[in-house]
This record gives sequence, structure tokens and C-alpha cells, in this order.
Amino acid sequence: MIRVERRSQVAHLILDRPDKRNALTDDMLASLIEHAGALAQDDAVNCILLRGEGSVFCAGFDLIACRHDDQLLARLLTGLSKAIRAIRRAPQPVVVAAHGAAIAGGCALLGAGDIVITDQRAKLGYPVVSLGISPAVSAPTLAHLTGLGAARELLLNPSVISGAQATTLGLAHICADIPEDVAPKAQKLAEQLASKPPHALRATKRWLNEVDGSTADASFDAALNASLALVNSDEERRLLAQVWNRA
Repeated sequence: MIRVERRSQVAHLILDRPDKRNALTDDMLASLIEHAGALAQDDAVNCILLRGEGSVFCAGFDLIACRHDDQLLARLLTGLSKAIRAIRRAPQPVVVAAHGAAIAGGCALLGAGDIVITDQRAKLGYPVVSLGISPAVSAPTLAHLTGLGAARELLLNPSVISGAQATTLGLAHICADIPEDVAPKAQKLAEQLASKPPHALRATKRWLNEVDGSTADASFDAALNASLALVNSDEERRLLAQVWNRA
């Protein structure tokens, strides 16, 4: 459900579960971590492009799968935190192609990238707070993307925003007119970055990660623990049960 394609010096890291809108499982997150770590060590890769197959980038966690496993949500949150760190800390520039929708955990993956491309009508945000799930795990990278004020609004307000709004806030950097244009734009940008002097790009990214705290685990751990603290709470289980009963 995660696959890697190499196109010259660009490695595509692909969410490949289109029939489920690329909803994240713990196996997918473990695979993301593994592949990101391997690509980080590959000197033949000068840029990483994270994208999703199908109609949307990522619909978030596969919450239906949590119905019969009360430990799964904790594993998903932990895996997401580790995946964000692994992708963010890859020495190569990471371009994220977020077409159609990037919801909750999918939206959190945008913060792992260096440059995010979306489309005007894409739906992005963290509606899971309405289910009693804290999206705090996303906060460390989100706050640096948008600033604290916009991050507060995005994490506390369960509504979603458009790709155009996300670009204004800084959650995304480039906004295509239609979803079908996102992947070609992302590929073109990734190829451009891959053609630049790799040592200069890596040194610059390493410094930027130092500045925004991406290399330090303390804030990531604190944010993860804030989300984990609500797992299996009465409120969360009651609200998730409503989702499960509709499935």
C-alpha cells in the first residue's frame, strides 16, 4: 500500500490504497517510515515526491479498522508522528502533491514536506476533533508552516478549508486550478530541485530543520503524548461508535 517509483533522480513515495481514499493503516505508516529512511540514505536520490493514487491524496486514518482493536488508534498516532519525523528529516527536499483532499492524518503529512502543492477546491483540515481525537500530534510542523495563530484555528476548528485558503495560510505553497494538475506540477518542481546542486540543497535544508526544531524530538513527543492521552477515553469511544455504527 506504499510503493516507491524512481524517475531519474526523483523518488516517488506513493500512498497506494485508492479504493479507501488512501486511508492510513499502521502497516502503511510503518512502510512510510521504512522507505523514507532508506531514501534518506540514497545518494542517487536528489528529491522525494510524496503523493497519493486515486481521487485524493489522503483521507486520514482508517478509523473503521479501530472498531475491533482498541490499541490501533494509539499505534496510528505513534506511527504518524514517526512518519512525519522520518520524512521531514530526509536530507533531500520533499515535495508533497496533495490533490483532492488531505484530512487529519493526511493533512499532518503536509507538514512533513518542504514544498506542498494542492488544488483550489481540495479539502484540507482536522475534523477529527469532532470525534474526540486530538490532532495535537500535527502541531509541531503545522505551527511552523502557518504560524501559531492559523495553527490554532486549523486544529481547534473541525471544519475543513479549501486548497486556495490553505495556500493563503501557508499550509500549502502552490495551488493548481484543478486536481489533475497537481501531480504534473509536483513532478516538474521535483525535477527542477533534483537538478540543482545536491550538497547546497541538503545543507540548506539541514539548517532550516535546525531553526524550526525538526531535528529535536521533544516537541514531537509532547504533541504525540497530548494526542495519546485521549485514546480510549469515554468521549472518544462514544463519538467513534457513531462513526462505526454508520459504516
